[in-house]
Amino acid sequence: MSAVKKVKVALVGAGGSASGRELWNGFQSPGSWGMQHVRVWASRPDVDFCAIVGRDAVRTQEKAEIFGTKAYTRIADMLEQETPDLVSLCLPNQGHFDATLEVIRAGFPLLVEKPLVFDIREAEILMNEAAKRNVFFAINFNHRFAKPVELARAAIDAGRLGELTFASWRFGGEGASSHPHANLIETQCHGFDMLEYLCGPVESVMAEMSDKTGSGYRTLSLALRFRSGAVGSLIGTYDSSYAYPDTHRVEIDGTRGRSVIHDTVKKYTFHAAGSEIGESWEAGYFNDADREFHRTFDKHAEALLVALRSGDKPPVDAGAGYRALLLAEAAIRSFESGCRVKVAAT
Repeated sequence: MSAVKKVKVALVGAGGSASGRELWNGFQSPGSWGMQHVRVWASRPDVDFCAIVGRDAVRTQEKAEIFGTKAYTRIADMLEQETPDLVSLCLPNQGHFDATLEVIRAGFPLLVEKPLVFDIREAEILMNEAAKRNVFFAINFNHRFAKPVELARAAIDAGRLGELTFASWRFGGEGASSHPHANLIETQCHGFDMLEYLCGPVESVMAEMSDKTGSGYRTLSLALRFRSGAVGSLIGTYDSSYAYPDTHRVEIDGTRGRSVIHDTVKKYTFHAAGSEIGESWEAGYFNDADREFHRTFDKHAEALLVALRSGDKPPVDAGAGYRALLLAEAAIRSFESGCRVKVAAT
């Protein structure tokens, strides 16, 4: 790649229906996240969206024709024919391992969706195989690129919060999965990543979980201790609704101030300690980019392509996905044992 050459990006998995109208509706639906990959890569003038790989030949061909790209049903064939600069993977949550490993072993740079995988042994294989080949290996923890999160991180880095004392994360909506710990692993991985991104490494976990609505441990509450000495909490659920206002809330308190993130992209507030007058951010009338959750992926894609072109590490390395799974595994052990579980440093 050069500074002027388009980056060739191939997508493995797009999901959704094949009709144009339904594909367009998929751009707006959080349940059709594969279509966000299509939107991001197909719309960038500096990207050659060279291929889609899918399991069904007819549906994949229909999608490829709509978006002016090529269709494949085998990853190996696509890699050989297209030699992409980046492979973007968006597959069913419990189907990440085999395809990710194939791309890594072929030596191609890749971006994967969260969660990395559901099994810590599979995660270790992926990380080790990527390290052996020095593969550019990114994961899409796109919440980091929301404007309120950027503002919270800036306030912490500037010392405006002082020494951090506690942090809380609450996130809940609808969900369905055959895995008993799906909410913890595939959704609250964002919480683990966000809390460590803002507050530093988690040192230990204590967990309570509920299966009262059936279909696994859909609701959970975690008590956390950070390596810095701060404490925290994480509440997650699939027994709620994403339609509720403030379904997502992050609060970070310190000795000098407090930051709050509302609904990831909706609002940010800061108060200095002892002050009843605070600061707030909300997207302005014409600022659609910062008010729309899907656009956090656009910002991540921009940072990712800059790093890829420059030969730098990914802005969010896949190691963050391994770390989130390590914390989830510690939470499961805590719940099953009834004990506090320490988390190994990585």
